[in-house]
Amino acid sequence: MHVPDGFLDAPVSLATGAVAAGTVAVCLRGARRELGERAAPLAGLVAAFVFAVQMLNFPVGAGTSGHLLGGALATILVGPCTGILCLAVVLLMQALLFADGGLTALGTNITLMGLVTVVVAQAVFAGLLRVLPRGRGAVGAASFAAALVSVPASAIAFTGLYAIGGTADVSLGRVLAAMTGVHVLIGLGEAVITTATVGAVLAVRPDLVRGAAGMLRPALVIRTADGSVPAPAPEPAPAAPGRSARPVWLAGAAVTLVCAAFVSFYASADPDGLERVATDEGIAEEAREHGLADSPLADYGVRDVDNERLSVGLAGAAGVAVTLAAGSGVFLAVRRVTGRAADPAREREPERV
Repeated sequence: MHVPDGFLDAPVSLATGAVAAGTVAVCLRGARRELGERAAPLAGLVAAFVFAVQMLNFPVGAGTSGHLLGGALATILVGPCTGILCLAVVLLMQALLFADGGLTALGTNITLMGLVTVVVAQAVFAGLLRVLPRGRGAVGAASFAAALVSVPASAIAFTGLYAIGGTADVSLGRVLAAMTGVHVLIGLGEAVITTATVGAVLAVRPDLVRGAAGMLRPALVIRTADGSVPAPAPEPAPAAPGRSARPVWLAGAAVTLVCAAFVSFYASADPDGLERVATDEGIAEEAREHGLADSPLADYGVRDVDNERLSVGLAGAAGVAVTLAAGSGVFLAVRRVTGRAADPAREREPERV
């Protein structure tokens, strides 16, 4: 669902760019509360994993495909502020290196695929966890619903932006119906991928799923002889706080690389939901060529490599490496700033010339 240049006019593109910039600034501060010693490198891996799985378009029927947006998955694993930053890193790498998503539309894509999906997913996920009984089943059900709802919500948000600043004279009712319908189907695929990924991490290291904190064991209830509850029960302690996250990181990195470098070759070649609707409704004619369309990795292939399988594989591997490095660098920098601010002895230390 990467919006290209030309779909929206300049005022709307500038407005969404400002929204995206403000959101990233707020999230850089908010992520300081979410990132711990183990979460920072894992957040970089989440960004790389989202990049890799977004290469795996799956068919949804009628010559249309879809791919993971990743907002629900990111917010459940590492928190909403960090999740938005993960999506921002992914979308920036895609726009600059792979000519995927417009340059002037970068703010629009961060707003739609980052801000909207994360906010909606977080609201649905947290809301369901408040009413569902504790346990992995509740986390799985909430993950499925959050991912499912977040995708059509992003499609509806795009239609709203198009109603304000769309560059083609089209029927907004038809665009809304088409965008919502196809993205509900894509949302089902997103829900399956998100639930499976969250479930896999829960199975081996539930303490690394930020959204599941305090939900995996029933709360302790203290009752007196007459059955009354005199005091609230304490929350269970986090699981295995001293265990290293390195095995999970290595396994996740291996799966991410396999998805991008090998499985991506078999992804559906059909246009995704937005491309299909834009073509059917006459919006695609307004698209402008990407400013970096001649870049060496444009369209997820390596220029001058004639073997298509090798070209896609090398591009995918390069994308994972760059996204992992960029994401990890951002999150480690945020964590270091947090550590310095939290160390009063360091704050009192005099400057050295």
